[in-house]
Amino acid sequence: MIFGILSAVVLVGASAVFGLLAGGPVGLLIGAVVGLLVGAVFGWAVASAGVYASDARGIFLFVVDHTWSLLNTVVGAIYLAVHLIFGHSLDRPTSLGSGRVSVVEGVSPRYATTLGTVCAGSSSGIQRHEDVHIFQARLLGPLYIPLVLANYVLFTIAPIWLLYHDHTNAPINRFTRYFEIGVYPHVWNEAIAYRIQGTPPR
Repeated sequence: MIFGILSAVVLVGASAVFGLLAGGPVGLLIGAVVGLLVGAVFGWAVASAGVYASDARGIFLFVVDHTWSLLNTVVGAIYLAVHLIFGHSLDRPTSLGSGRVSVVEGVSPRYATTLGTVCAGSSSGIQRHEDVHIFQARLLGPLYIPLVLANYVLFTIAPIWLLYHDHTNAPINRFTRYFEIGVYPHVWNEAIAYRIQGTPPR
């Protein structure tokens, strides 16, 4: 329960400060309201699913997620709120003590997606892959999302991955495959995660 309350407080505070810096007193108010909505939802999920264990590891992960990796946590909290708006549900057994908020349903039935500490649509066959993304976000903190986005942009407009791509087993013969089979699995965070678990789409 305490982790959920603290999480909500941190998210409200961070949103309010960002709002103040971006828009003065009006921004402060807007930021606080948005932070309250998102923070309340995320705090509820953290508390009700027992996401963080009360041992040293759980406390450490909570602190990292709400300081150095706060940007990723905020993005994940917004992502969670969107899932819940669409009627998706928490996977409490999988979330318990894991340091992640798991959602049963994913964005697509073909893929699991992880933003911050929120993982949607995963299964035991790909969970370690998704956990790599959570580790990457915790390790790189506020740099993680910009670095991933920059790599997507770079590999879209300058596809150097074509030099080492497996053209025989994963041909790029349609526009959609350029992104799904080409850009996506070669972006650095996915390339690392696929080395841990899973097979890139073919």
